[in-house]
Amino acid sequence: MAHLHKKIKKGRPYYYIREIQRVGGKPKVVSQIYLGSVDTIAKRLSEARRESRPLRLRSGTFGALFVAHELEKRLDTIGLIDEIVPRAPKEKGPTVGEYFFYAWVNRLIAPRSKRALGEWYRHTAIQEIRPVPEQELTSQRYWEKWERVGGEEIERIAREFFGRVWRLQPLPPECLLFDTTNYYTFMGSQTGSRLCARGHNKAGRHHLRQVGLALLVDRATHLPLYYRTYEGNVHDSKLFRRVIDELFGVMCGFNQSKQRLTVVFDKGMNSGEAIAEIDDHSRVHFITTYSAYFVEELAGMDERAFGPLDLEKNRRLLAEGAGKDCMRVYRTRMELWGRERTVVVTYNPPAARKRRRALERKLEELRALLLEFRRSYREGRPHWRDSRAIEERYLRACEKLHLGSQYYRLRFSAEGEDPDMSFRRDQYQITRAEALFGKNVIVTDNHDWTSEEIVQLSLDRYGIEKQFRASKSSHHVQVNPFYHWTDGKIRCQLLTCVIALTVLRLLELTVRGVGEDGNRLSGKQILQEMSNLDSVWLWYANRGEPQRMIETPTKTQAEVLKAFGWAIGSGGVLQRLED
Repeated sequence: MAHLHKKIKKGRPYYYIREIQRVGGKPKVVSQIYLGSVDTIAKRLSEARRESRPLRLRSGTFGALFVAHELEKRLDTIGLIDEIVPRAPKEKGPTVGEYFFYAWVNRLIAPRSKRALGEWYRHTAIQEIRPVPEQELTSQRYWEKWERVGGEEIERIAREFFGRVWRLQPLPPECLLFDTTNYYTFMGSQTGSRLCARGHNKAGRHHLRQVGLALLVDRATHLPLYYRTYEGNVHDSKLFRRVIDELFGVMCGFNQSKQRLTVVFDKGMNSGEAIAEIDDHSRVHFITTYSAYFVEELAGMDERAFGPLDLEKNRRLLAEGAGKDCMRVYRTRMELWGRERTVVVTYNPPAARKRRRALERKLEELRALLLEFRRSYREGRPHWRDSRAIEERYLRACEKLHLGSQYYRLRFSAEGEDPDMSFRRDQYQITRAEALFGKNVIVTDNHDWTSEEIVQLSLDRYGIEKQFRASKSSHHVQVNPFYHWTDGKIRCQLLTCVIALTVLRLLELTVRGVGEDGNRLSGKQILQEMSNLDSVWLWYANRGEPQRMIETPTKTQAEVLKAFGWAIGSGGVLQRLED
């Protein structure tokens, strides 16, 4: 066994590491290592301690950036864009495709303005993943590059991009969801723009100019197949008529073997011209909702006329003993838009109860206002003596409450010197409205489909609404608000946002079953988890190259990396898994 041995030479102690074994029955030194004096040992230990400590280190966000780049390898958006908008003869720095890449990756992970983009990248591990001169990531450079990208180039990029997305999918789309939304801008009225116009803004910013976005997504995967930017003052039905031929081309192009393709859209798209074009197409069919007020007699039928509906949600409610909350259905046929259509009316009891409570609350608020109006009128206060002015105030109050004015009847009398005002509820109008609560009318030309199939596809419109909510999230993508001042730059910005939105969904599809108890994580949760996985560069004395280490991943982070074929090995080294 080795031991520490001390020798005294000229009155000074020196130390050795000795190993003694018995040889021929006698102890014998078989190994001896000289350590030196106490001062020499202390000096060597101090030097070794200094060499084991890094002189400096640098950390950066790694995980989210890494999985985004892994998806970029599959899609190659950089190569796609550079092929359509190649580098100019004297152009230096990153290409147009690379600028789009750095923009959509930022939109995907932590949206920043172009002015703040360089600063954000300085705190990430971008140089380890896709090196870029950080001084090139300025807003000015973006505007210079994006000036080279016109409307035709954007259409080609989008078409090729969606084609690449769908080549990664095993099955072509059969049913598609179409819808629109809009995004407000801070563009002034005097700034010239064809895209930005005032209209009904879905975020309630009606006083601001806005730009519209139409999206077509696959019902099964919620992946986009097509998008269109349009003017902010164009009604949904007019836009639908404008792009319907393009939609047919996209739908049939992605699925050339399926004989029947179905597009699902909202009642805001309904128009005789659009439905007629669908009728004339041999392969395309539709499912749409229809305003219950246009078929009031049908939608207002007694609840007892509605039968059971075999949906997953209903089965769950029955298992929980809440059968009274199950959605029910009534099916018939009627002529709409010049042809016979299958009409399915659903009744949702919880939704009906919620609408009744909301109506009662609003009616009580309106009653309290009318009592104040009557008191002011009876007392003859200034500006309260004209009955027509009070009726105008009543209409404005109804509008503010998003309520029709037909629920109260106002009456004024000004006989002699005692003007009077009275009001009462119109119970007929209230009952008429309540009969439609919880009712939803669905129209289709798929006559051979079951009621369950028709209702489920209509309910699946939430898939595209989910995409729009993601596009307006403050955590990822975040299209709103725009700070761009030309139509060309707005189109480029929307392209990067649509790419980020698509990649976000691809990320969810790639990382399936990762989470607690196998529950699927949302794209937001995946990116938040991976954003906490950092890499560190360490510089040591007497070593030329710095050493990179990745911190120990959590269970979820390790599973996400595994879904992409990677793992963190011993010593914090990223390594590819064996096939």
